[in-house]
Amino acid sequence: MARHLCPSVKNILLLDSEGKRVAVKYYSDDWPTNSSKLAFEKSVFTKTLKSNARVEAEISMFENNIVIYKFVQDLHFFVTGGDEENELILATVLQGFFDAVALLLRSNVDKREALENLDLILLCLDEIVDGGIVLETDASIIAGKVATHSMDAEAPLSEQTITQAWATAREHLTRTLLS
Repeated sequence: MARHLCPSVKNILLLDSEGKRVAVKYYSDDWPTNSSKLAFEKSVFTKTLKSNARVEAEISMFENNIVIYKFVQDLHFFVTGGDEENELILATVLQGFFDAVALLLRSNVDKREALENLDLILLCLDEIVDGGIVLETDASIIAGKVATHSMDAEAPLSEQTITQAWATAREHLTRTLLS
């Protein structure tokens, strides 16, 4: 019951210009299998391909869902909600996701940059929505939280994780040798 009081998102999709996955996150059981998810992605991509969603986000009804989408360079951003969801909230989620990605990729929003920084994009999704419930839509807050997951904002997250692992191993070895 409480779930209906909170705005919820069924999925957030980031696809390339051929409809292939870059980053996707599903929060609903509407698509229980990977093949049903892929079929949904292909259908949404095909249906929206000819639209002019480059200037501003567009809205479409699709399989009893509201889909808000925006295209930039070779990336297609989608946010899906149930047909009873508020379109403005879904559009705000889409804009927050897009703007946070733009901040994290330093405005180089294209497939190559997105794939190179996939860890940041996935962290972005986790900061925006949890279990379908919208947590945050302010891009600067989202990007800030993602950036704080790392020690050095200039180094890629994967390298920081390795650096942190080395530091932990070094501490452990030092303690072992000293005891």
